[in-house]
Amino acid sequence: MRDVTLLSIFEHRITQKYVKRAGMSHAIAVAYHAFNLSKEYGVDPDLATKAAFLHDIGHYTWYRNGKWDYELYKKNDIHAIKGAERAHKLLIRLGEHPEKAKKIALAILLHTDSYLPQGELTLEPLQKVVAKADEMDEEPKGNHHYRTIDDEKARTLIGKLDKKIEQELKQHNEIANC
Repeated sequence: MRDVTLLSIFEHRITQKYVKRAGMSHAIAVAYHAFNLSKEYGVDPDLATKAAFLHDIGHYTWYRNGKWDYELYKKNDIHAIKGAERAHKLLIRLGEHPEKAKKIALAILLHTDSYLPQGELTLEPLQKVVAKADEMDEEPKGNHHYRTIDDEKARTLIGKLDKKIEQELKQHNEIANC
């Protein structure tokens, strides 16, 4: 049973403001990649898609002289830190189970190493799925953040993904109950 759907997350004003700013098309693509990867990694597809969809909710737009400055972004980026906090607060507000919200927030926090000091970090499977799904949709110089999608198409794709998640969870529960 899911407490919160992707569609309810998509329609919230916080998502509309911050995920759109970071790139709604990218967020949806990464959520689809995470759904597919969740099977391979044995991860809950609900958690994987929510974390992937919200992974860039903490982005700040780094501009210099009125133009996007990728180097300034790479130098000063902490979007995963801000995003983990923002996503957790949003999910709790929407009624997500606190343990699930925490797992999602941690996957968002660890989806990139751009702000971490050098060293090795051991990621859990959910965290690996979100990081890998993000990498699968990246374009040079952050261009994946600037692809566009209209609201109706985005809503349709999110609705389809919600149905896929429901089907996957239903199949999993049927197998577990046998």
